[in-house]
Amino acid sequence: MSATRAAATGEQDDLARPRIAGVSRNVFLLGLVSFFADVSSEMVYPIVPLFLRNTLGAPVLAVGLIEGVAESTASLGKFVFGWFSDRLRRRLPFTAGGYALAAVAKPMLAAATVWPFVLFARFVDRSGKGVRTAPRDALIAASTTPETRGRAFGLHRSMDTSGAILGPLIALAVISFAGSSAYRPIFVAAVVPGVISVAILLFVREVARAPRTGPLPPLLSLHGYDRRFLLFLLVTLVFAAGNSSDAFLVLRAKNLGLGAAEVVLAYVLYNVTYAALSFPAGGQSDRLGRKPLLIAGFAVFALVYAGFAAARSGAVVWLLFAVYGAYIAFTDGVGKAFVSDLVPDARRGTAMGLYNATTGAMLLVASLLGGLLWDEVGPAATFTLGAGTAAGAALLMLVVVPSHGERVIARVDP
Repeated sequence: MSATRAAATGEQDDLARPRIAGVSRNVFLLGLVSFFADVSSEMVYPIVPLFLRNTLGAPVLAVGLIEGVAESTASLGKFVFGWFSDRLRRRLPFTAGGYALAAVAKPMLAAATVWPFVLFARFVDRSGKGVRTAPRDALIAASTTPETRGRAFGLHRSMDTSGAILGPLIALAVISFAGSSAYRPIFVAAVVPGVISVAILLFVREVARAPRTGPLPPLLSLHGYDRRFLLFLLVTLVFAAGNSSDAFLVLRAKNLGLGAAEVVLAYVLYNVTYAALSFPAGGQSDRLGRKPLLIAGFAVFALVYAGFAAARSGAVVWLLFAVYGAYIAFTDGVGKAFVSDLVPDARRGTAMGLYNATTGAMLLVASLLGGLLWDEVGPAATFTLGAGTAAGAALLMLVVVPSHGERVIARVDP
């Protein structure tokens, strides 16, 4: 091995060595970045539907359109920029650029006087998420070992979601003092933690990567991926068909009688559960395997959405939001760890992006359909659809997707 190759390998081993809470320094710093970025984003996210409905008078279908376009933009961007990060063999520039773009987008919301401008602002904000997420997740995977990968992604999601707890609480404090007139100042104030998140990236290090053994396949090629990865994408697509934007949860809580401050608190409760369970869920996936946690997460989602469909009073909303946090804790970081297990480093950015794009490909459709069902049939129809697709995804995960290390079952072999 050449001296340069040996030095690169030694640097990668050093960056992957557990140091803080059982994970590497890079992972911990990226967790801090996500913490401050989520303080910024979550000051804004739970009040955007209220701003659209109460201040700008937008219809529910417009809320579905805006959130569908925003999240689909993010998910599809993850695919494209994950592939570019593989091609250029760099993760950090995309990560930094994405967080910077999101910070710039926040004050644009404050200037909105009609809902199409909110659509544009959310498009810019989620474009930043699309640029950064897959390269950042690939950097996290490269900065850890396979034995601690679930723990690393779990800690990152926990730190990220801790920001999602603090952000809405800041917004709630301002709204309690100033009422609905506080929406625009909150949008401006959200720039500050966004800038802090970008500054922390100055201390994150790029991980040296071994040379590619062959050319990178075209962007849209599925050739050469592990069959288990492709089957997992199929399950994710089925699940996403009914997974409309969380904005509908916010609107449903309001529909069942919660006030604006109570809606934000219920959203905070969801994030408390998410943050508390993400790290232990990641650790359990390292010990038990990813598959049991993912099945449990889909099942929890189905139960929660069925609960929102059947709910008749605001009292049950608190329980549903709390349990909803378990779904995302069992699936978000664990799903990314599962993808990392199945894909080599040279294609990990593309695979991470493809995994997210699979969700995004259906999110716009699911959100538009959710808004249409809400307006034409009633709120329960939106959540019944989500419960059904989540139950189907849990069953498919159980039947057709092997655990990591298992042989692909015979009936799905060519």
